[in-house]
Amino acid sequence: MLDKIAKDKLYTVDEACALMKETSVTSFDSSVEIHLNLGIDPKQAEQQMRDTVALPHGTGKEVRVVAFVSDDKVKEAVSAGAIKAGNEELIAEIEKGWLEFDVAVATPDMMKGLGKIARTLGQKGLMPNPKAGTVTQDVSKTIEEIRKGKVEFRNDKNGNLHNIVGKVSFGADNLAENVKVYLRTIIEHKPKDIKGVFVKSITLATTMGPAVHVDHINSIKEL
Repeated sequence: MLDKIAKDKLYTVDEACALMKETSVTSFDSSVEIHLNLGIDPKQAEQQMRDTVALPHGTGKEVRVVAFVSDDKVKEAVSAGAIKAGNEELIAEIEKGWLEFDVAVATPDMMKGLGKIARTLGQKGLMPNPKAGTVTQDVSKTIEEIRKGKVEFRNDKNGNLHNIVGKVSFGADNLAENVKVYLRTIIEHKPKDIKGVFVKSITLATTMGPAVHVDHINSIKEL
């Protein structure tokens, strides 16, 4: 598949998304991943990148959501799409090792009770957090948004972002729209004290596929 990618060429977002199908190496419908290297100092709290973005075409991945809510909101959460909802019983289940979910949301009044499992959830990146939009009074709306394609972005210790932005089967146009919305959101969240280049590189790739390098300078200008 490497012969599909021109050596040393930087592609537009549209061109890179069109290459996703051609460079996919799996027999299944591969995810398309975006990787950004940012000019931030991850050690500085004010330069941390963490928020959410609603992708117009979703990620193509079924997201399993659990909700920590009071008894009177359990039915509402399940109706919105949570695979499980509750409080003490759900916490006890997680204490015993159950972690078969992708995102956890909670109402603010439930956060104190999560102390017993905070370390477990934190190590897996599953702890509800206001910055990620997963601590909320409007649980049903949040669950629905997550299931439709709202994803969290969060820089790693090296100042990189990694997210799934769709599936190969989406086609180039829908993938490109997802990528552009993602990039606009990242630019909107640029820390105020950043000097110099903010986005240093953008790469797209399918699951286990080769990297396609995007012309990050012009792509950002055209957003």
